Amino acid sequence: MSLHPVVDRVTERIKARSASRRARYLALIEAARLRGTARARLSCGNLAHAFAASAQDKPNLRAGSGVNIGIVTAYNDMLSAHEPFKNYPELIKMAARNMGASAQVAGGVPAMCDGVTQGRIGMELSLFSRDVIAQATAIALSHEMFDAAMMLGVCDKIVPGLLIGALRFGHLPVMFVPAGPMPSGIANAEKARVRQAYAEGKATREELLDAESRSYHSAGTCTFYGTANSNQMLMEVMGLHMPGTAFVNPGTSLRDALTVAATEQVCRITSLGNDYRPIGHTINEHAIVNAMVGLAATGGSTNHAIHLVAIARAAGLIIDWDDLDELSQATPLLARVYPNGSADVNHFHAAGGLGFVIRELLDAGLLHGDLVCAHGGDLRAQAEEPRLDGTRLVWQAPPAQSLDSAVVRPVAEPFDLEGGLRRLRGNLGRAVVKISAVKPEHRQIEAPARVFDSQDALLDAFKAGTLTGDFVAVIRAQGPRANGMPELHKLTPTLGLLQDRGQHACVTHGRSNVGCVGQSARRDPCGARSHLRWRDRACAGR
Repeated sequence: MSLHPVVDRVTERIKARSASRRARYLALIEAARLRGTARARLSCGNLAHAFAASAQDKPNLRAGSGVNIGIVTAYNDMLSAHEPFKNYPELIKMAARNMGASAQVAGGVPAMCDGVTQGRIGMELSLFSRDVIAQATAIALSHEMFDAAMMLGVCDKIVPGLLIGALRFGHLPVMFVPAGPMPSGIANAEKARVRQAYAEGKATREELLDAESRSYHSAGTCTFYGTANSNQMLMEVMGLHMPGTAFVNPGTSLRDALTVAATEQVCRITSLGNDYRPIGHTINEHAIVNAMVGLAATGGSTNHAIHLVAIARAAGLIIDWDDLDELSQATPLLARVYPNGSADVNHFHAAGGLGFVIRELLDAGLLHGDLVCAHGGDLRAQAEEPRLDGTRLVWQAPPAQSLDSAVVRPVAEPFDLEGGLRRLRGNLGRAVVKISAVKPEHRQIEAPARVFDSQDALLDAFKAGTLTGDFVAVIRAQGPRANGMPELHKLTPTLGLLQDRGQHACVTHGRSNVGCVGQSARRDPCGARSHLRWRDRACAGR
C-alpha cells in the first residue's frame, strides 16, 4: 500500500521545516558514536567508582567486555502503575548476564500520580514534572558507562520526560518497558454514576470511596484511555516497545517474558554488534507522524498535543498543531475506549487492540512502516501479538477481524471518517480538542459567561445552588504562568452533571479530562483544556 497523500505531504513538510535542526542533532549523536564505548574513556578512578558495588558484574565492567545497560526507573510503590517495576531491575540484570552483558540502575526519576494530586496543591507541579524527569534521565545517562538504556515508566508526564531525556543520548539504543494495566474493575459508567451522585449529595463518601476502590483496585495502570495508556500506544507506533507489550497485565508470566525479551534485544542492537539501532535514528519525522496518526485513530490524550511538540524538538524536529489537525482529518477513528466509549484498555486489547489498529493503518497507507524499530524489525512486525508457547515467547498475527466491533473497527468500517483530535481556532486563540469524546448535541453552545477564579469557586457556586440556566463557566488563572496549568479533574463529576442537565460549557487555561488543550490569545506556552470551542462549540475528553 502506497503512503496516503496527506501523510506524505505532512511528513515532507516537517522534514523540510526541520532540516537544519535535524542535521545538527544527527551530527551530535554521530559524534558520540564515533567516540566509541563511553566507559573505555573513563579514568581508572572514574571506572572504579562505577563498578565498586557491582558484585558479579564487576569482572565484565572492569575488563570493558560486553554490553552494559543503563536502567532508568520511575519505580515507587505509591503509584499503582509503577509498583510492578520493583523487581524489574533484578530481572533485567539476570537476562543481561545470560547474554554475557551487564545492567546497572543508572538513576531514578520522580513519578507523581495525577490521580492522587487531582484537586490538591501538588497538581500544580504535575506539568513541570515532565521537564524534571527529562533532566533526571539525562543526569542518569551522563555517567558514560552505558552502551544501551532501558526506560521503566508508564504514566502521564513520565514517559514523555524519559523519552526527551533519552533523546539527548540519541546514539544509544533504548527500549521502553511498561508494566501494563491493572485488571478491569467496575464499569466506567458505574464509576461516573456514583461520582455524579456524590456531587449531588445522593451518595455518601463511603459509597464513593467503595466505587473508586473497586475501580482502582490493584497494581497496574488505570484502565481508561487517558495519557498513561496513550503513552503506551505512542511507544508502539514509534517502534520503542517489543511488539504487543503495551497492555499485557502485570504479574503474569507473559509480562516477565516480554521484559526479558526487551533486555536481550537491547543487547543485540548496540554499536558493538551488527544491527545498530540508536534511538536518535528511530525517532525521526516518520515516527513523529506515526505518533500523531496513532493519537487521531484511537482518540488519544490531548496532553500529547503538548508532549509531542517537545519530544520532536528533542530529536531535532519541528511540528505544530496544524500538522496534527491535517493528519487527524485524514485518519479514521478506529477505537472507542473510555472516555471515548464504555470499554477500557483491557477490553480494547482483547478485541484486537493496538496490533489490529497498527495493521489497519499500515494497510491504508496511514503509518510509515519503515521505522528502525528497537525490536529489530519494521512497524509491520510491531503489529504482532505476543503469547507463550509453554515457556517460549512467540509472536502471532493480530486477528483478521475485530473481536468486538463496539470497541475496535477496521479502516473500512470506522466509527468516524475523521480522527479523534482537531485543532480549533476562534477569538480566544487556538486549541486541540478530543472531538471523539463529544456527543454531537454538545458541539455548539451559546450562553452567558460565568467567571470564576478557581475550580473551588465554581464548586462553591454549585453547592450554593446558584448555577442555574444555561451558562459558560470561565475558570481563569489556571495556565502555566499562573499556577502550572493543573488538570482540573476535580470538576469532572460536577461538570458532567451540569452537562447532563444541558446547562453549561467550560473554558479555562487549566487541563482536565473533560477538556481540550489549547493556547489563548495571551500565548501561554503550554495551552489550555476546556469544554468550550473557542467561539461556540463544546468539547470534552482527556
